[in-house]
Amino acid sequence: MNSPLTLASGKPLDILTFGEIMLRLSPPGKERISQCETFEKHAGGSEFNVAAGIAALGLKAGFMTRLPQNEIGKFIRSKIRMNGVDDRYLIYDNSPEARLGIYYYEYGAAPRKPTACYDRRDSSVAKISISDIPEEAYDSTRLFHVSGISLALCENAREVVAAMVKKFKEHGAAVSFDVNYRANLWDEGTARSCIESLFPYIDILFVSEETSRRMLGRTGSLESIMKGYCADYGIKIVATTMRTVVSPTCHSFTSKIYSAAEDCFYEEEGYEGIEVVDRIGSGDAYLSGALSSILKGESLQHAVEHGNAMSVLKNTVPGDVSICDEKELENTIKAHKKIGPVSELNR
Repeated sequence: MNSPLTLASGKPLDILTFGEIMLRLSPPGKERISQCETFEKHAGGSEFNVAAGIAALGLKAGFMTRLPQNEIGKFIRSKIRMNGVDDRYLIYDNSPEARLGIYYYEYGAAPRKPTACYDRRDSSVAKISISDIPEEAYDSTRLFHVSGISLALCENAREVVAAMVKKFKEHGAAVSFDVNYRANLWDEGTARSCIESLFPYIDILFVSEETSRRMLGRTGSLESIMKGYCADYGIKIVATTMRTVVSPTCHSFTSKIYSAAEDCFYEEEGYEGIEVVDRIGSGDAYLSGALSSILKGESLQHAVEHGNAMSVLKNTVPGDVSICDEKELENTIKAHKKIGPVSELNR
């Protein structure tokens, strides 16, 4: 059997992610943004969430971004460190215009859906230059990860991210990419053109079925779509998550992974009736579990199971970041596979 992916060894970091990290402000409980007098403060962003989840599972994860050199920037830096994420490649913005993107998130309660309101225009990371990236960063990691959200920020960000992807690839790192399409950030035509231009450099692709069919214009069965990315662009591993939203506080979740080298799909029975406390970051948590398995040389079946469990657990805690460890992950997987009653106690 061919290995689905060969990763370099002997690097300081197992994974380095790049992206925007934001200040999240949420009303307490089920209050509304227009109603509340106070906000709970969190730090979050797709690529940071992935790094934090991987660090929680015992691997060396780093995060790269550009932060304002002020008190809000210090808060974010502290959160990065508190989650065990390497901050050696943080870049600081000392300009008078330096700012951190903000988003407001309101929890839902059926039939009222969750609501998000963004204030992120002209954030410090959107003005990053390729010259800001230290040359040694390109040799620092086994795997480089970024998402479509970073590409969507502005034209400058698209150019910098594209250059970074190509340079990390040239230096021997594998590249992981989460399409993570957000229609409120850019139009489908611009997104499709930009993202497809990067596909030849991608080793591991994460993309939802809806995004494949709608924004990327793919047709056919889900399996043929996943295989198509590998056949057309040489991508080695494709993962697709499937979420069913029963209500804002009740979801079901599963995923499917395809290995081009093995020409094989991996999946498991999904999780039903997930009690959702906070869904933000649950997709990133899936990436953390799946990529951790791949980085550790585990099977892709292991990646499916750990990705699913990581995502499910993230749904049950507030904030953007997954905070479960390997033991809790394994216990969740065992309980999911068990037939019959499961003990609620863990003594």
